[in-house]
Amino acid sequence: MNKISPRYFSSEELLKSIQGQDVEPSINQIKRILSGMHPSEVAHSLESLPPMERKFLWSLIDTQDEGEIIAELHDEIQQELISKISPEELITIISHLELDEIVDILQVLPEQKTENILSAMSRRDRQRIKEVLEYPEDSAGGLMNTDIISVRPKHNLEVVMRYLRAQRELPKNTDQIFVVSRENKFLGSLPISSILVSDPSLNVRELMETEIKPLEATLDDKNVSRLFEQNDWLSAPVIDDQSKLIGRITIDDVVDVIMEDADQNFLGMAGVAEDTFAAPARAARSRILWLSINLLTAFIASMTISLFQTTIDKIVYLAILMPIVASMGGVAGTQTLTIMIRGLTLQQINKSNLKWLYKREVAVSILNGIFLSIMVGGVTYFWFGDAIIASLICVAMVVNLISSAIAGIFIPIILRKFNQDPAIAGSVVVTTITDVIGFFSFLLENVCDTLSLIDVSGCSILENSSFIRTLTSFEESG
Repeated sequence: MNKISPRYFSSEELLKSIQGQDVEPSINQIKRILSGMHPSEVAHSLESLPPMERKFLWSLIDTQDEGEIIAELHDEIQQELISKISPEELITIISHLELDEIVDILQVLPEQKTENILSAMSRRDRQRIKEVLEYPEDSAGGLMNTDIISVRPKHNLEVVMRYLRAQRELPKNTDQIFVVSRENKFLGSLPISSILVSDPSLNVRELMETEIKPLEATLDDKNVSRLFEQNDWLSAPVIDDQSKLIGRITIDDVVDVIMEDADQNFLGMAGVAEDTFAAPARAARSRILWLSINLLTAFIASMTISLFQTTIDKIVYLAILMPIVASMGGVAGTQTLTIMIRGLTLQQINKSNLKWLYKREVAVSILNGIFLSIMVGGVTYFWFGDAIIASLICVAMVVNLISSAIAGIFIPIILRKFNQDPAIAGSVVVTTITDVIGFFSFLLENVCDTLSLIDVSGCSILENSSFIRTLTSFEESG
């Protein structure tokens, strides 16, 4: 058996040990590895294991470490583990966590279980947690921590320093303290660095910074992360609707929001949101909705084709070439959709620049359409030796690429208007539109071309065309 010396261990080593790859799976060995790992690494290991092995690993974790590990887990696995823990045990597990971490855990619990846990806490902690729980999870109020240090503007730095020394420890990620009025209204902030290097006789009012605007508690988390990124903040004050200071948000909370949003958008493009190692039944339930919706939209596209069934029966070329038009439109639509979702998520797109973006995407689709249609038309002509079919697929290609750009631009905006996530629903809708328009434009052009050629069938060149004779016989039989 390989020996592992006491040191910092990675989740990869733990996984190998549990799964019996490079290290023999000994319980003592695994416990020794766990003792040398950061909670986030243990959480990553739990998320990387199938259900049975995950349950085994969780049973080996010390109770005193469970709280910090639970706080690092994604929501679905967090709920799975918490559901098997009694309220009394859960109180013990989370008692030493930061307030915002406790709130994150309580927000995913059933209401009755949350009330049981709150009732077992001290009055002060219960009041602080309830203040945060009043706000939505995806708002500044839901993200904030109430462990703030505030001072009045009239005090000098010497008094402030004595006050800070009297604290047993400063809250995590404290880079500034906040200045408030007698009514607790936010006035400004005082960086810790200014306190350390300035004359102790100076008043807080002389040194405090007032340029930074506080975050309103109702501000959504995406705007919070955007402001942190734009201003390079480490922390920011949060105020209520009366401008009273009620908490602060720190950079570690914002990073969690960014990672969660990125994860949701990535999974949303495929219409799924599940634990990587979820049980088959649970995974199937999470996917069936959008698969069903996609099935319905596929029937819509099929119905479009069925309108031209007789034409396709007569002209076999169309059945061969139709998937090319639909596929190119679907890919182009997804490209535009991805650009739109990214821009909307980063809040780069607004009413003032939407028109320019629309024109840009249409121009791109026309340029790509012309280039690709020439390629497809050339291949079609050399394949089937029919200039008319080659021309029609060229036109259909350009039409479908333009429609895909328009759909990719406006579908996400429309879905947001109806409070639907464009990352999840957008691809289904856009693909359906491009399929229907692609099939319809290509097949309708062939029917229209059939009718126009029949009108001039006295022309000897057209009469000698085997293609036209087929179409003419189709019309006569109809």
